[in-house]
Amino acid sequence: MITFSREEIRDITIAVIALTVLYSLSVTRPFGWSVDSLLLFLPISFIAVGLGFILHELGHKVVAQRFGFFSEFRKWNYGLILGLLTVPLGFMIFAPGAVYFGSYGRMVTDEENGKISIAGPIVNIVLALIALFLTLSLRSYLTMENAGMMYIVLLTLVLTFNVNSFLALFNLLPIPPLDGSKVIQWNLPIYIITIAVAGILTYMSYTITLI
Repeated sequence: MITFSREEIRDITIAVIALTVLYSLSVTRPFGWSVDSLLLFLPISFIAVGLGFILHELGHKVVAQRFGFFSEFRKWNYGLILGLLTVPLGFMIFAPGAVYFGSYGRMVTDEENGKISIAGPIVNIVLALIALFLTLSLRSYLTMENAGMMYIVLLTLVLTFNVNSFLALFNLLPIPPLDGSKVIQWNLPIYIITIAVAGILTYMSYTITLI
């Protein structure tokens, strides 16, 4: 049974809200910040970024607890502040927190550590593939009559595809403490396949069009 502490729920909520708001500010900055644009992009950002982030972290948590480890998400205040400071500069560096796990009874093996670490990027890859499939399936239905609503739906899907592809690729970089450094230590072939898929999806996410 997957368990959450009250403090963990608080930290997840703060991180998701902060990430959603900051991403909305980031994507609306080139067009000038306005109340209307922010209100439009807040739900889009929550779907595209907030869900991708929280499900990534929950992927780590679920697998860690399946292995019998204690695991909880903790926000990182300096990472939240870093995101706030970088948005006005035209980009966003954001490290809202991470899932920490362990056990007093035994040490984690390379295999367990690798499987726990790859769970997050795999979740992002699955979300990216779902968003890609829906984008390709729905964009032919974009017409003059439904241009407003359908455009918002497609924009949300494309951003979801882009963000989750990039999250998977970035976290799979073989640089400690990123997930990739632990996956590569566990199983090199699986690492190569996974980062290759993430790389291809990320490239596609920057070339896909709404029509």
